[in-house]
Amino acid sequence: MELLNTSLPGVLLLQPKLFGDHRGFFMETFRKQVFEQAGIHDEFVQDNHSKSRRGILRGLHYQIKQPQGKLVRVVVGEVFDVAVDMRRSSPSFGLWVGVVLSAENKHALWVPPGFAHGFYVMSAEAEVTYKTTTYYAPEHERSLLWNDPLLNISWPEKTNVVLSDKDNNAPRFAVAETFA
Repeated sequence: MELLNTSLPGVLLLQPKLFGDHRGFFMETFRKQVFEQAGIHDEFVQDNHSKSRRGILRGLHYQIKQPQGKLVRVVVGEVFDVAVDMRRSSPSFGLWVGVVLSAENKHALWVPPGFAHGFYVMSAEAEVTYKTTTYYAPEHERSLLWNDPLLNISWPEKTNVVLSDKDNNAPRFAVAETFA
């Protein structure tokens, strides 16, 4: 498994080594030792799995208390996955990075605590799995407006996007709760 830096410090793209033959393939999706060598010592406590159809945008979500690190991968379909730095003390505060995660490319994205996270489904349907470093705490969950002009995220689609009410009414970055 190879961990590659993205344009945001701390957000890493994981490219697994794939071993395949006429029977199919095998790959490691997580190895604690590789994370520790990269300076990541977070423990995962929860696994989540979601299914969505084309045009669904989930996010941008974060927990203001009990912030979650997330290891995100796609097992069916294709998504455009985004992380936004919500840490005021960070030189990359307010910046975002987006990558395509798919069942085909088998990449994963490490989104550290302190970032908002979301994804847009580009295929007919997609199933996304992600490990988290803290438990889901709905009382601490926050959303960030997906199409805030200040963030200027280059989503693959900006019309006909299907959102939850919570995400559709999320605050803009300028007034959103952030981390120190």
